[in-house]
Amino acid sequence: MRYTHPALLDHLASAYVLGTLGGGARRRFERLLRDRSDVQLLVAQWEGRLGMLASSVPVQQPPQRVWAAIEARTRPRDVKDAAPQGGWAGVLWRRHGVLQGLAGVVLGVVATVALVAAVPTLFVSSDQVGLRAGDKLPQAYVGLLTDEAGNGKVLVSSLRHGRTLTVKVIGPITLPAMPATSATTAGAAPQLVLWAVPADGAPFVLGTVPVAGSAVSVLPDTSEKLLLKVSKLMVTLEASATPQVPSSTVLFTGNCAKLW
Repeated sequence: MRYTHPALLDHLASAYVLGTLGGGARRRFERLLRDRSDVQLLVAQWEGRLGMLASSVPVQQPPQRVWAAIEARTRPRDVKDAAPQGGWAGVLWRRHGVLQGLAGVVLGVVATVALVAAVPTLFVSSDQVGLRAGDKLPQAYVGLLTDEAGNGKVLVSSLRHGRTLTVKVIGPITLPAMPATSATTAGAAPQLVLWAVPADGAPFVLGTVPVAGSAVSVLPDTSEKLLLKVSKLMVTLEASATPQVPSSTVLFTGNCAKLW
């Protein structure tokens, strides 16, 4: 499995958000996170899922006996208390300790070699593994939408043959007031709607955009079929989540790029 495998990426993203991904694996994933928009979206999705769970659990203060037990198990014991030092007994004990240490080193080397062979991406970068194996980064459609001032607001991503679209808000969004001619129904809130703008056709709806965080929309077909001829994306303010044509209130626009 490599960093091009969706299941591995999802597993790493969940472990990263949970805090169970540590050491070198976490540092390599953080480098990957800086370079890959699809990985950023996965992390945002897991943060959204687990953030609500974390906020619903009250803070627990472990009793002092827990810290005492941890200290007792992890603090190195004094050598004098651990083994006899004089006579033949001390010599045998020291030799036994040396043999145990050598055995541990050998086992560690064997385990490391086996792990490198099984999961090479734990010890080299994803780019290096990809170059060696002839792999490429995941093929995807990506769009960065900005406001009139050029500030990034929304990041859109979908795998080339995927049937879902992930939308992540990357900048603060303030909803403007709805025009009087587009008043929503009683009690309904205005909607931010994401549109695909083909080069030679009418715009069509891809999904809604949250005002914060991220959201996943189910596509009616694969992104390859829907976005192949789409060059532009835009977000409009609508009175409904399923408008037939875009309103005149265009908030954000951006290009639809193919990453392959």
